[in-house]
Amino acid sequence: MSTPETPEEPRSADDGTPAEGAQVSEAEAELAAQRLERERIERRKAERQGPIEAGAKLSGTAADLLAAVRAVESGEKPPATVFEEARPAPRRPAPEPVRRAPVVPEGPAAPAEGTVGEVQEVLTRGGAPAALAAPAAALGEDAADLLREDPWQLLRVPGVRPEQADGFARALLGGEAGPDDERRGRALTVWLLEQAAAAGHTVLETAALTEALGRQGVPGPEDAVRNAIAEGDVLVFQDAVGEAVGEDEEQPVRVLVGLERCALAEESLADGLARLINSAPKQDGAAEEWERAASAAEGSAADLIRAASGHGLVLHTGGEAALAEPAALLNAAHGMGLRAWAATHSPVGRERFASRVDGPAVATVAGLLSGAEGPGRDPEGALAVDLLVVLDAPQLDVETAALLSESLPDGARLVLSGDPAVLWSVGPGRVFADLLAARACPQIASRRPDPGPLGELVSGIGVGELLQVEAPEKEVVIVPVRDAGEAVHRTVQLVADSVPRALGVPAEETQVITPGHGGAVGTRVLNAALKERLNPGPGRFAGFDPGDRVAWSPAPGRTLPGRVVGADGQGLRLDCAGETVVVPRDRVEQTVRHGWALTAHQAVGARWPAAVVVLPGDAVPALSRPWIYTAFSRADRHLSVVHGVDQALQRAVAEIPAKPRTTRLPVLLAPQLPGAAE
Repeated sequence: MSTPETPEEPRSADDGTPAEGAQVSEAEAELAAQRLERERIERRKAERQGPIEAGAKLSGTAADLLAAVRAVESGEKPPATVFEEARPAPRRPAPEPVRRAPVVPEGPAAPAEGTVGEVQEVLTRGGAPAALAAPAAALGEDAADLLREDPWQLLRVPGVRPEQADGFARALLGGEAGPDDERRGRALTVWLLEQAAAAGHTVLETAALTEALGRQGVPGPEDAVRNAIAEGDVLVFQDAVGEAVGEDEEQPVRVLVGLERCALAEESLADGLARLINSAPKQDGAAEEWERAASAAEGSAADLIRAASGHGLVLHTGGEAALAEPAALLNAAHGMGLRAWAATHSPVGRERFASRVDGPAVATVAGLLSGAEGPGRDPEGALAVDLLVVLDAPQLDVETAALLSESLPDGARLVLSGDPAVLWSVGPGRVFADLLAARACPQIASRRPDPGPLGELVSGIGVGELLQVEAPEKEVVIVPVRDAGEAVHRTVQLVADSVPRALGVPAEETQVITPGHGGAVGTRVLNAALKERLNPGPGRFAGFDPGDRVAWSPAPGRTLPGRVVGADGQGLRLDCAGETVVVPRDRVEQTVRHGWALTAHQAVGARWPAAVVVLPGDAVPALSRPWIYTAFSRADRHLSVVHGVDQALQRAVAEIPAKPRTTRLPVLLAPQLPGAAE
């Protein structure tokens, strides 16, 4: 397992509070839905019953870990010789989903003015910036006392680094603050797990976690993890690995540590998926009707319709052209009078897919869960659907996927569809990849390849080959560059002049994609150059002018491309895929960037008529097969590659797959599948 890594880019979360008089956006509603999910997980944790099951045939470290967790449950601290976990409680049958009423987002309550003032006073004494007062006040009404007693709790504030928290602690505690302080070790354990979650892990193996703690200067990393467990800051798990060789042999296990929100969401997801897999779909139409619909379809579309007719969960894989198959499934279900809906990752994807489907039956995942879009909820609080097709399935993190699975009524069908070669979700988990590997339900692989030179190029990348494709209509153009300055110059020239003149694609329909925000050819530099050429202006509102292309991040891991339409006392007004959004003045700097240039993670789930992918020399460490596949496949008609990485591009396609993520979904799901007890 790889050690935690910093995500591709810093991501800011909106506070979810709409400006006065503004329409509630789907992202704000999503934040409220996520808050309800966290409350549900808290209730779920409180309902967990019984002690940890006895660990028969365990010895050595595994037996010590079991004793440690039992000590924690009884209110004691574990022995000093161990620092983690025991077997989880026996799995129960999948419970009925918690039904939720439609959500009306209110946004998080602002900290009391007095609390902010008290926190600011503590921060000032510790030499921390006053700008951290408001986010630090979100730690609670006693935030000031908490920071006085445990200055390393400052690490819970987004963006704070360990060296900054260490300096704050030394200023407050003086000589009492040291690298071996128990409070520091516990806080760093949680911080590292938060970093791991941002990089996609739902849990970490203990060896990776203790190694990372050692790099942060924690002299007793095992003790730090043990103390974090004892204080309830993290959860521990022990998962079987393979099978014992003989009756007297100890079964191999791996010991894992995770944040409560990630671990319990993954468990909730496993329960929800098992319920769908194990329950027969609602008899909403005769088998003859399903068969007639399948017979009227062609190829893998017919296979998908037949699979969905008799199973509660189906996986479908394919590229852009394969979207015709879930569209055929939805249209067939509508023809049978079923309540069938599709959900996409982004509003751009929603508009693209809606043209393939009969009737208004496409929403975004966020809008569907919040109630801002889609069919709404039935009297029991479940989504009012008989069939739900979720597109862009690789973008589902465990928390969002858990919400979806538990929101479906009994007897409903869920189809997860997506391209397994693209970048995985920004949030924790690799839900779609884990389910494909688990083979827990029917899988339909599309036999419909993406057409033309672009389709051939992208298909080759997906299997690890960078092909030389014939592009008679300039569908693919390689633009070699020698240095960063030339890369910026050629990128602006392509967007503003060459692509519009040669191909008739206007600049506003061409998207630039580059590996990161920083560096000499990152999004910041490229956006500044593109704004100067395409929409020069003084930046009258926090650096933005009407007509600027922007990327709005309403929640962690979600980016909505848009355009500035104006600004007033309420905030910055954006048009995002036809939806009017007002970003409050105090949230603009944290959540809005210029958007002529995006990273591949920001661009996933959307496509443009033309894309310019910029690969400067300093981008080599960021390149991987999924990144290149995702970036190149954002183009519909034309792809320009500003190429400055020499042979590193071909090497990344051939040799660098997706970075591994540590998750538990297959282990949690396996005991609940048919035949698991045999």
